[in-house]
Amino acid sequence: MPASAAMCVSTSGNPILNQPEAGAFDEPWQATAFAMVIKLHEGGLFTWPEWAETLGAELAANRDRAYYDNWLAALERLVTAKGVAGSAELAGLKDAWRDAYIHTPHGQPVRLPA
Repeated sequence: MPASAAMCVSTSGNPILNQPEAGAFDEPWQATAFAMVIKLHEGGLFTWPEWAETLGAELAANRDRAYYDNWLAALERLVTAKGVAGSAELAGLKDAWRDAYIHTPHGQPVRLPA
């Protein structure tokens, strides 16, 4: 075990190794994409095997792309395959978010216009 790792014990008495001070996500959008996958699965849009297959295909096809970029691509693929949104609609939303981000003052929440 690394010296910097924190050791915890579960209620059953088994050791649990926690990563110290390191978040699971490097960027807030990664946590949002993660949460969206969980909620869409819980809502019945896709099964875990469907998600695993789609994410696995993205990871295999794009080994040089960052993990959560593949995660987002897999989410977009499933959302379009299930008919929730078309690729043109997703592209329009990406452009709107990018524009809103660029024009939002530092420290302020990014909001899409109504």
